[in-house]
Amino acid sequence: MKNLFNALTNTILQKSESNGGLEIGQSAPEFSLIDQHQQPCKLTDYHGKWVVLYFYPKVETPICTKEACSFRDHNEALISKQAVILGVSVDSVANHQAFANHHQLPFRLLADTKGLVAKQYNALLDLKVKRFAKRHSFIIDPQGRIAKIYRNVNANQHVTEILEDLSELQHEN
Repeated sequence: MKNLFNALTNTILQKSESNGGLEIGQSAPEFSLIDQHQQPCKLTDYHGKWVVLYFYPKVETPICTKEACSFRDHNEALISKQAVILGVSVDSVANHQAFANHHQLPFRLLADTKGLVAKQYNALLDLKVKRFAKRHSFIIDPQGRIAKIYRNVNANQHVTEILEDLSELQHEN
C-alpha cells in the first residue's frame, strides 16, 4: 500500500512540475488578492520593483513556518536588493493575519482562498476535497516579467538561493 501511495504521489508531482505554460521572460500573470491586513494587493502595485512571489501550502505547518521565518530573517537583505516578498496560500485572511502576527512576518501574505492565482501560476494542488498551494516561487522583474521559476523548493536553502539569483539577475540587467 505504501508503494502505491508513493507511486501516486510521484505521478501527481511529476504532472504538476511543468511550468504550466509559464516561461522566463513572459509577463507574470496579473492578480488582485487581499492581504493579512485586509488590504487589496495587485501585482501591478509593484511594477518597478523586483518581486519574490512565493506560494506555500498551509500556515503554521512546520515547513511553511520555516520558509516564512527564513524570508523574515532575510527581509533586510531582500529589501537591499529592491525586492519585495509576497507570500500566497489558499488560507483565509484571518489565518494569514494570525500566522503573520505569531511569527512577526514583515511582508504581505495574500489569501487566495479560491486558488485562482495559484492555478494561474501552476502552483495549485487540487485534490477535489481539499486544495493547497504548491511550494513554488517566482522572481518577477521590475517590468513585470517572470525572471526565475522555482518548482522544486527546499525551504532550508530557498531564501539563500533567491538572494544569489537576484544578484545574478540584477547584474544582467
